[in-house]
Amino acid sequence: MTSPQKLNIILIGGGLIGPRHALSINSNPSLHLLALIDPAPHGPQTASSLSTLHFSSLTSLLTSLSSTTPKPDAAIICTPNHTHVPIALQLIAAGIHILIEKPISTSIPEGIQLISAAKEKGVKVLVGHHRRFNPYLLSAKRTLEAKALGKVIAVQGTWCLLKPSSYFNNGGEWRRSSESGGVILINLVHELDLLQYLLGPIVCVSATETAKTRGFDAEEGAAVIMKFESGVVGTFLVSDSTPSPWNFEGGTGENAMVP
Repeated sequence: MTSPQKLNIILIGGGLIGPRHALSINSNPSLHLLALIDPAPHGPQTASSLSTLHFSSLTSLLTSLSSTTPKPDAAIICTPNHTHVPIALQLIAAGIHILIEKPISTSIPEGIQLISAAKEKGVKVLVGHHRRFNPYLLSAKRTLEAKALGKVIAVQGTWCLLKPSSYFNNGGEWRRSSESGGVILINLVHELDLLQYLLGPIVCVSATETAKTRGFDAEEGAAVIMKFESGVVGTFLVSDSTPSPWNFEGGTGENAMVP
């Protein structure tokens, strides 16, 4: 009996998140990490440590397909936020399915363009909102669906921590930009997805930005008021420039870098 053929996965981006995806791929007997695509100087070394091929660009891989480098079945995009859509559109054109790190895009028009292109080509696109599968969230979801808490009429949330200066340097300079970085696109997007997963669609939002302390263009925080389609209302405080124990990573132990 022949063993099932492994799915060939390419990883685009070898920064903070990429290697974590690589470890998951390499530990799954049904998957094969075909290549790492990363233009950074450390790209070849990172690929070697992951026991995979290295390409400096997606174009260079797609023009090098052969019996030893087959067409990828799927790709994981782990690059700076503003590059998500251009890379995804190139993959869609090549008929390669995609797992894309959040956010799916940095603007609504670009997000719609990506979704439309994927539908037209029949390519599957999944955004990496992995926290929906966290045991704490699954338990909360079951509790709410069972109405064990009664009728929910309001919700309050907090995500606050102090990111070190190194987070914005050494390849992380894109996080300083209001177009690609900021705590809304990088962090709050997780929390808003979880709130909608638990309580349904958000239909109205109002927010006020917090004062900046770093001197970057990107926002550092905001106070948010929300209304859900169900009638539930909520508030949320988010900041990446203040020390705090109140954040998902610290509460769940998801990220070892956050105590």
